[in-house]
Amino acid sequence: MPIESPSLAYELPLWEAGALHVAGLDEAGRGAWAGPVSAGCVILPAETGIINQLSGVRDSKLMTPRQRSIWSQTIKSTALAYSIAFASNREVDTLGIVPATRLAMRRALAALDIQPDFLLVDALKLPDINTPQNALIKGDRHSLSIAAASVLAKTERDALMVEMDAQFP
Repeated sequence: MPIESPSLAYELPLWEAGALHVAGLDEAGRGAWAGPVSAGCVILPAETGIINQLSGVRDSKLMTPRQRSIWSQTIKSTALAYSIAFASNREVDTLGIVPATRLAMRRALAALDIQPDFLLVDALKLPDINTPQNALIKGDRHSLSIAAASVLAKTERDALMVEMDAQFP
């Protein structure tokens, strides 16, 4: 069975309508037993050729750690802007996982160097964000921007968990 590859099906109509800074957002760690939840945010260049440059990027859960590591560097060097942010385990425990995930996503948006024109978010709506947005179920399997955000969120969270394991085996 072939591995699903995300496309630009959601980005292209937005780019054609003039929204050139489309941010994909995804999280990692939402189902984890320990640690923070992370959110990745990626704005790709509004160019159809980006699909070829990021041909191996997909939902981070479908990639090996080595693949994620390699592609995360390519995403960072190719993106117009990207950021990764966290909500701590205490925030998860205090707020609940969905509010903490939204908090991490808001932090990732605030850390961007470029203000997005539109948001493509994996599964969630960000009700307190005024930027137009679309919540896509399994967005990391359908949208290249969200898949790229998925990879960054997962690689950064994994790196943090390795550091934490050294302190708290």
